[in-house]
Amino acid sequence: MKPELIKTALILGLLSCVGPFAIDMYLPAMPAMAEDYGVPTAMSQYTLVSFFIAFGICQLFYGPAADMFGRKPPLYFGLVLFLFASVGCALAPTIEWLIALRFVQGVGAASVMSIPRAIIRDRYTGTEATRLMTTIMLVVSISPMLAPLVGSLLMKPFGWPAVFYGVALATVASLMLIRFALPETLPASARAPIRLSVMFDAFRVLLQDAYFMGMTLIGGMAMASFFSFLSIAAFLYTDYYGLTPTQFSLAFAMNALGFFVSSQFAANLCERFGGVSVVKWAVTGFALSALLNLLLNLLGVDDFGVLVGLLLLGNGFLGLVVPTSMVLSLDEHGPIAGTAAALGGTLQMMLGAAAIGIVSAAFDGSPLTLVAAIAICGVLAVLLFLLTLRQSVAPATT
Repeated sequence: MKPELIKTALILGLLSCVGPFAIDMYLPAMPAMAEDYGVPTAMSQYTLVSFFIAFGICQLFYGPAADMFGRKPPLYFGLVLFLFASVGCALAPTIEWLIALRFVQGVGAASVMSIPRAIIRDRYTGTEATRLMTTIMLVVSISPMLAPLVGSLLMKPFGWPAVFYGVALATVASLMLIRFALPETLPASARAPIRLSVMFDAFRVLLQDAYFMGMTLIGGMAMASFFSFLSIAAFLYTDYYGLTPTQFSLAFAMNALGFFVSSQFAANLCERFGGVSVVKWAVTGFALSALLNLLLNLLGVDDFGVLVGLLLLGNGFLGLVVPTSMVLSLDEHGPIAGTAAALGGTLQMMLGAAAIGIVSAAFDGSPLTLVAAIAICGVLAVLLFLLTLRQSVAPATT
């Protein structure tokens, strides 16, 4: 890969880690947080739901803003807001305050979800964009592997509020990266007019594009699968399987390993077989691995190694689905890349938030809820792919 691509991937990857770090780093703290506040488990899970709702909806504003004002100003605004909210979370006197501040945190974190995708589309398309996206995924994949472990290490001597102080420090580093290492990729001459009608016109074009919507929702099923795991993993692994916070962090990292490894093959596979074929076979593999996990559980196989192994396999397929579907969805929408990335990110985050709410409500303390939810996501991803191909034609760049 060219040095310029590597530099861009590292910067955008580190920026994209801010949101995942705010999620993954405090997962080991959720049981202790619920205990300290003296509230049921479900109340601590609402801190995830509130974050994801804001994280999803607010991308709708950052995307058009990035098309109108350039890529960097909305990033500054979002990260500064995220920084103050992170400190507020550490000082929250009640669980209700924490839920509210997590919402504000999500508002700020939304900026680093959609805008890096638009920056990629400003410079690259096709296989080169996929190669850059997968390299970013390589950097981002380190977050689920390290963040829970870092969170558990901070918790031991300093308590769970230290997790949010750690996130705040990472945000300061991200602001420095934007200021000194990230160039503006959207010149003033290419920016959209500052009018609401322009934004609504762009949304209408995207919502009427069956190919864009199909690829976005396929990625959304991948997000829903991951967020289903996020919502109950800490309680399932620690309460049901008896893992310590550190053991949970290591087991959680295993789930990222498959995604981490397979995503690095996405660009080469797309170059050889085409992006659409990669998505087709990857969603099929994801669905089959998830259905096998569900079948074994229904047959009475309740083994932690089997569960983690099949989750690892499923995430391996998702490592091909997520970056490839992102690139395919944006390929034909260069002039409104910020808005397209924002709408796609919002739809995917809202699916994730819905999954958290449903899975948390249905969780009975056993693995059945988790494996059933992931299997449903896999089947829906396959159906969406078939529907997408039937109603639309893939862009020539795939």
